[in-house]
Amino acid sequence: MKTEELFDDAENSEHSPAERAAAASRSTWVSVAVNLALTLGQVITGIFSGSQGLVADGIHSLSDLVADFVVLFASHHSRKGADTQHPYGHQRFETAASLALGALLAAVGVGMLWSALLKLEDPASVQRVHIVALWVAIGALIAKELLFRYMLAVAKRVKSSMLVANAWHARSDAASSLVVGVGIVGNLVGYPLLDPIAALIVGILVLKMGWEFGSEALHDLMDRSADEDEVQAIRQTLLSTPGVIGVHDLRTRKMGDMIVVDVHIEVDATHSVAAAHDIAVAARQSVLTRHRVLNVMTHVDPRQQVRTGSPVGPRRAP
Repeated sequence: MKTEELFDDAENSEHSPAERAAAASRSTWVSVAVNLALTLGQVITGIFSGSQGLVADGIHSLSDLVADFVVLFASHHSRKGADTQHPYGHQRFETAASLALGALLAAVGVGMLWSALLKLEDPASVQRVHIVALWVAIGALIAKELLFRYMLAVAKRVKSSMLVANAWHARSDAASSLVVGVGIVGNLVGYPLLDPIAALIVGILVLKMGWEFGSEALHDLMDRSADEDEVQAIRQTLLSTPGVIGVHDLRTRKMGDMIVVDVHIEVDATHSVAAAHDIAVAARQSVLTRHRVLNVMTHVDPRQQVRTGSPVGPRRAP
């Protein structure tokens, strides 16, 4: 999943969960309209033109409709604030939605593979398709590519991995429509088996995409850390805070598209408790302001220093 494209600016967090959810809702309703039209057009045309590949692509578009409603459900719940049962908020609804998208894609992919293999086992059942199927496939390809570009632009603007997953889902649809178009052309020029072969390839693409989305989401639900570049950026932000002379035991975990941070900061042992607390508050606020961080839990360790300013070492908590 191409989530790394979202976060090339690690210090940009101007979009609130409510703004991101609203953007998700708008772009997803656009996707609903496009996929509804494509589903009806592809399935009906595929049945009457005799193209199994086009029917498979239409079923793929139908799975997108279901996926769109999963995204709408998740965006509605992820905008909710923290409560007593969810003290960190509801950010992981997005991750759960990505996992559901992956499972849905995998199931659809397996179904496509099974149907295509049955056709290939009985070549006599493969009929010549009508040329109208080709024009519908080309129209679907253009529509899905435009939808991908629109949804990816929105995802990058509001930095939502759920939206980027749905955008790349649309790109996978465009790729599948291209394969289907090639299969239909092959059928029209005298190679009828190319149509079910195209359906088979679409099934493989869909299954692969489902595995990638599901795997990424599952790792995030299991508290995967942020990527190393972002962890180092957070470390540098902490070290740049006046009064912080060292950082250790920095840990991160994903919370939807946000990050939760646990860290030990080191301050001069001669500081009072109140002064050390103020330094910790400043360090926390700096991280929250400059990074996609939901919460920072800091532990302050005193660090003895000699006259030359060289550190002796922190006093670790027992």
